[in-house]
Amino acid sequence: MKKLLIFLLLASNIAVAQEKINWMSWDEAIAANEKEPKLIFIDMYTSWCGWCKRMDQTTFSDKGISEKMNDNFYAVKFDAERKDTIMFKGQTLVNPGGGRSPHQLAVSLLDRNMSYPSFVVLNENYQRLNILKGYRDVKFMEEYFQFYIDKKHLQPQAE
Repeated sequence: MKKLLIFLLLASNIAVAQEKINWMSWDEAIAANEKEPKLIFIDMYTSWCGWCKRMDQTTFSDKGISEKMNDNFYAVKFDAERKDTIMFKGQTLVNPGGGRSPHQLAVSLLDRNMSYPSFVVLNENYQRLNILKGYRDVKFMEEYFQFYIDKKHLQPQAE
């Protein structure tokens, strides 16, 4: 009986862990991608963004979304106004301003169109595949992720 109880407790902890997105830092995602290449999904947010918080409370807390994300992407939470220095591909990237100024990596990834929330998908070689702006519901994000899971981004586009 004791073994069964322990098993059930462990199984429930694993199930709960799978219901949350495994958010990584930029550096953690880069290191993981070097070992096992995968698409990278970046949630570009700010601390003052209400729609960013709504995405976390609704869309990103959905079990189906977290499963798709964890199984197919390295998920990065990136504060677009962070103040630290990032070294990437031989470049030093910083936040050159004060207050609510954007970090250079955020500016580059968002192609200078600063809007929050924004989401960026990078391929395994760190090439930007897409920028998606604004709050999105579960249904939209399920279809959005499925597009990449099905590798439709690799198929030629009809003209």
